[in-house]
Amino acid sequence: QDLCEDPHLLVDGMSSHDFRQGKLGNCWFVAACSCLALRKSLWQQVIPDCKEQEWDPKSPRKYAGIFRFRFWRFGEWTEVVVDDLLPTENGELIYCHSNVRNEFWSALLEKAYAKLAGSYQALDGGCAAEALVDFTGAVADSINLAEGKYGEVIPEQMKLFEDLMKVHKRGGFISCSISSSGRPSEAETEMGLIVGHAYSVTAIRKLRLGERLVFSFKAQKLFMIRLRNPWGKKEWHGAWSDSSEEWKKVSDSERKNLGLTVENDGEFWMTFEDWCKNFTDVDICRTVNTSFFSLHKTWEKKIMYGAWAQHPEPLLNRSGGCFDNRETFLQNPQYLFDVKKAEDKVLVSLQQEDRRKYKKEGKGDNITIGFEILKVEDNRRYRLHKLTVQERVATSPYSNTRSVFLRSVLQQGRYVLIPTTYIPGVPTKFILRLYTDVPSKLRELKADRPEMTCWSLLCGYPRRVTQIKVHSAEGLQKQDRSGGADPYVLIKCENQSRRSPVQHDTTGPVFNTQVIFYKKDMDSPVTIQVWHSSLLSDQLLGQAVLAASPAEPREQQRLRLRGRGGGEAAEVPGHISVTVLSSDDLAEL
Repeated sequence: QDLCEDPHLLVDGMSSHDFRQGKLGNCWFVAACSCLALRKSLWQQVIPDCKEQEWDPKSPRKYAGIFRFRFWRFGEWTEVVVDDLLPTENGELIYCHSNVRNEFWSALLEKAYAKLAGSYQALDGGCAAEALVDFTGAVADSINLAEGKYGEVIPEQMKLFEDLMKVHKRGGFISCSISSSGRPSEAETEMGLIVGHAYSVTAIRKLRLGERLVFSFKAQKLFMIRLRNPWGKKEWHGAWSDSSEEWKKVSDSERKNLGLTVENDGEFWMTFEDWCKNFTDVDICRTVNTSFFSLHKTWEKKIMYGAWAQHPEPLLNRSGGCFDNRETFLQNPQYLFDVKKAEDKVLVSLQQEDRRKYKKEGKGDNITIGFEILKVEDNRRYRLHKLTVQERVATSPYSNTRSVFLRSVLQQGRYVLIPTTYIPGVPTKFILRLYTDVPSKLRELKADRPEMTCWSLLCGYPRRVTQIKVHSAEGLQKQDRSGGADPYVLIKCENQSRRSPVQHDTTGPVFNTQVIFYKKDMDSPVTIQVWHSSLLSDQLLGQAVLAASPAEPREQQRLRLRGRGGGEAAEVPGHISVTVLSSDDLAEL
């Protein structure tokens, strides 16, 4: 049965006011659609060739009764095709529908998304950020406004405002909700907001006040945010609501510029401070710029596909649980990457596979996931089996959302990123995305020890593994008139060596340099040298020579520096603090 005589996919383009939620509990999906409608370049990617897909009354035979949509699924764009049969009751659409009777893009998009998820039922309850990631391939982030006390701490509130305004200006998306803990879902607050309900953020602005308002507000700007209720009604009743007294003090031109309409259409303004105080949860989708042809910062992107998989053999198990599970934590997948700059901001997104398709089996809930970042030896090439000298530098939130996100500033060095489920033994697939300023060479660590090859039979195979961490030095010989030096440390074993970055103008440098050596000759010593970096010729400040046998102490040691030669060489000014561990089991460390 036809629902109207002149159907169209789109009528006068797409707008965040075009549609509203139906009987399905998917306000989060409708909120995501409101955000999508604001970005023409993005919705045209989700609804490809929309003009070609339009109903043409002049050429009815061209109409095939099918529509194509595209979604970003697990790192790839996936096309979904649906027919034009839509669920109705008494001739009316029962799910998401347009405010214009002959426009059907929202209902068809919802049907395609339901097909992707497995059913309409799978869309009953969800997260706006997940839908926005599926629409755009963006990186999802979540903020708890209550826990962060953004409604109370004004400096943090202003930082968040600037961050969200930047996200919005650069094509990102924001949605928010009020936690239903202790209150019935969809209850209405005294200020007209709906509990447990997803709102889309459609604008973030600094409102400039007129001259006559300077004295009454003691400020020249107001920080404002505009929201939309997917129901298309039920708005905020507080300050700066559509018909509030505050708007009378703002010029008509400014109100027109802000797009203010005094209608119960579900869209409304409020101050950012009120927003922080009344809402509890924010979902942010950041569109990370990876294009070199851009005025904004460009990120280097790496993607890895992986899985948590159970195996009875510890060296083959890849589902060890979070850091609290000390015995099995390192049995998770491990990914190595490098930070080449002295300091670099990194963005990490970990996303598990969409589990909504398992809802019919009662297994549709997300698994609680997260990840750890460890600073490791500068020359590590094999999997970690025991945490000794490594540093735990960053931990993501652990959440039962489809993805978790972390921003962190890391120092120069080598790192291992370990994605985990919260509890061990939970198998599922995941995708890992890493963004850095310069290429990170992200790769998975698969081998437990050096590989035995035919060449090993001729040249020898490692028989001992040694880890060294040079913590610091003190009392080094002064090298310039200011009484300082520019020291670095050089660690050598057999024909291998690693050098630390230079520490400038100090005789008490902190190195925190880690290395690992696989020794073919078990009696080969480890030599740790401290050098002064000079424009003409570097100068040796002293060294320590260690046997590095498994019997030696594993605790941190303070060693006297000596000149060139063996253990009987003359002492020179300065000490170094080191930790040395050795084992004849190549997979122990």
